[in-house]
Amino acid sequence: MILKKILLTALTVSIAVNMSGGLINSAQAAEKIKIAMVVKSLGNGFFDAAHEGAKEAAKELGDVEIIYTGPTTPTAEGQIEIINSLISQKVSAIAISANDANALVPITKKAMQRGIRVVSFDSGIAKEGRLMQLNPSNAQLIGLKQIQMASDAIGGAGEVAILSATAQATNQNIWIGEMKKVLAKPEYARIKLVATVYGDDQSDKSYREAIGLLRSNPNLKAIISPTTVGINAASKAVVDEHLVGKVFVTGLGLPSEMAGHVKSGAVKSFAIWNPIDLGYAVTYAAYDFVKGKAVAKPGASIAVGRMGKITLDANTEAALAPPFTYYKDNVDKFAKIF
Repeated sequence: MILKKILLTALTVSIAVNMSGGLINSAQAAEKIKIAMVVKSLGNGFFDAAHEGAKEAAKELGDVEIIYTGPTTPTAEGQIEIINSLISQKVSAIAISANDANALVPITKKAMQRGIRVVSFDSGIAKEGRLMQLNPSNAQLIGLKQIQMASDAIGGAGEVAILSATAQATNQNIWIGEMKKVLAKPEYARIKLVATVYGDDQSDKSYREAIGLLRSNPNLKAIISPTTVGINAASKAVVDEHLVGKVFVTGLGLPSEMAGHVKSGAVKSFAIWNPIDLGYAVTYAAYDFVKGKAVAKPGASIAVGRMGKITLDANTEAALAPPFTYYKDNVDKFAKIF
């Protein structure tokens, strides 16, 4: 009788252990890899589109949960606060478009010390603060494209101004530097850059800065805005100031936001890469780092789903695709997508 009780107890314990193990295994199987996408600011159409790409990648990968977040205004301080919170949440990876390349380094280094994989995209973090940077395109091509579009719009001669995002925005500053290099070439000698202003990627401030450019530069022929918020605001300013046909706006914009401005005549052409593809690719890259499939070293190749593969350069950066030009004949088609 005692032996039967011992055997029955052992069997009960064995069943309980097996059931418990099964529950643990089920919980582990259901656990998702949390990838946080930290954008410059919420409410920005470019990053909303990037979020759609991230969700597409997460669906394909199957075991990924996307946390989409960012400050209400594009500041480094706001992003630092958010990253601190993500460290506490013990996310697996952070993909961030930085408001300041250097100011974020201490907090992202802290995140990496806690085992969080940090990658930057769009606007990069300094090398020591991330594993890799995914640029939407090649900086030289982006700078050249914007000057070419401005030149075409104004017949190759006249005064132009730049309306950028924040003064600390990594990507915009690099592109502006490339634009100035292009303007120094003999073929663009008749184009004069008269001002560079910053709208901080806020619609109202960008609009005010554009109005200021138009009123303080009576001979202005074009405003170049390498930011989706700025180009939209500048186009509205040209319409409101009744300068359509006299001043043209170009730069980087979203087709869904720019189609009306192309039709109004304020914009002849603009360019952008596909932010959906950018968000998609950076999510795959972050996932590969979490899974140990990617290494942050020059020459390393990283698979990014339907976008193929990207290769890291000497600064552990990669470029996704060249900018694409939109104008009256194709803008409506793409406006339905993003």
